[in-house]
Amino acid sequence: MTSLHNRHIDPVILAGLNGDNWGLDDYVARGGYSVLKKILAEQTPADEIIAEMKLSSLRGRGGAGFPTGLKWSFMPRAYPGQKYLVCNTDEGEPGTFKDRDIIRYNPHALIEGMTIAAYVMGISKGYNYIHGEIFSEYLRFEEALAQARQAGVLGDNICGSGFDFDLFAHHGYGAYICGEETALLESLEGKKGQPRFKPPFPASFGLYGKPTTINNTETFAAVPFLLKMGGQAYLDIGKPNNGGSKIFSISGDVTYPGNYEVPMGTPFAKVLELAGGMREGRKIKAVIPGGSSAPVVPGEIMMATDMDYDSISKAGSMLGSGAIIVMNDTRCMVKSLLRLSYFYYEESCGQCTPCREGTGWLWRVIHRIEHGQGRPGDLELLDSVAGNIMGRTICALGDAAAMPVRSFVKHFRDEFAHHIEHKSCLVPSSHVI
Repeated sequence: MTSLHNRHIDPVILAGLNGDNWGLDDYVARGGYSVLKKILAEQTPADEIIAEMKLSSLRGRGGAGFPTGLKWSFMPRAYPGQKYLVCNTDEGEPGTFKDRDIIRYNPHALIEGMTIAAYVMGISKGYNYIHGEIFSEYLRFEEALAQARQAGVLGDNICGSGFDFDLFAHHGYGAYICGEETALLESLEGKKGQPRFKPPFPASFGLYGKPTTINNTETFAAVPFLLKMGGQAYLDIGKPNNGGSKIFSISGDVTYPGNYEVPMGTPFAKVLELAGGMREGRKIKAVIPGGSSAPVVPGEIMMATDMDYDSISKAGSMLGSGAIIVMNDTRCMVKSLLRLSYFYYEESCGQCTPCREGTGWLWRVIHRIEHGQGRPGDLELLDSVAGNIMGRTICALGDAAAMPVRSFVKHFRDEFAHHIEHKSCLVPSSHVI
């Protein structure tokens, strides 16, 4: 920890950085950096690696689910100037807590994955933008970077190959909007974190106006494992169009909340079983399967759904970041939606009028319904406001605020109607999500 000795750090934070097997020696003992060293030693053609990535069907683990190999192929490798590689560890989606565990317990997998990606795309500089509210994890990643540089697997002339790539950590500011890739780039440049118009896309005009590729933490961390076993073997772990394994953050009314890595396509019922089932044996009522921005799904539908992009889409929601929020039969859906709508109202950057005005409008209507002041026509108003937000903003935050509202009202309309008509909750023992 010598690199931290001259910094004024809370002893409690430092204590949290010690222990476990996250360091370079432990990672190497598990076979770490062997894929990177093999690629550099053999000067593996970039096209071969991209072909394996495409075959694997590894899709972006940050929420969008875009095919990783295809994204890497967009980078103009022959571009003569500086290019950048960026990792999005700005994990601000409510219910998501997987990326922080990757940089806490396995940071070198991320470093190796990013270095391989940089080799493939001919990039010499990279940044990991880390969420502003996880400082101890940021410190750990900084320490892992120092270890990697000292070992010669990061920096100039990596492993004597002539390939240069250096990676830097950037501590964010706790703004949810900076999880959007172009807002993240604005923040990295020292500007206010607000999304950019697209096109141009980051692959042609990204950080400092240069070609940039951005992937999520879990995506990069999967790369060494994927390439070691081969694209087809990685695909076979999951299912067609949904290759490999996925870390799901499950929270809410379950016995053992936490991160669970399972093959893509694993039934939700199995993931729930791994988490110890419903807490106190209560009945499952609803599930948000992909983070708070994903539409809610009734419990009985989720119990018959597999955890992959296509299956969850058929169930009417999104896999998103893989944050599973489970709610039991004591949860009031109006109160739960009130909490979610307030989050998006507060986190809107205010750049787009539909989002700036619409998120506040949604929250105020839901607030009055929850507090016994609902009016006839409020449900139609909610649907109308949400509809006028969706598809009319620069980034997806507007959609993220609108989709939960529409899905909650659609699936649990009786509870909202009861609040409006009877000025009381339909669920007597409800409590806040």
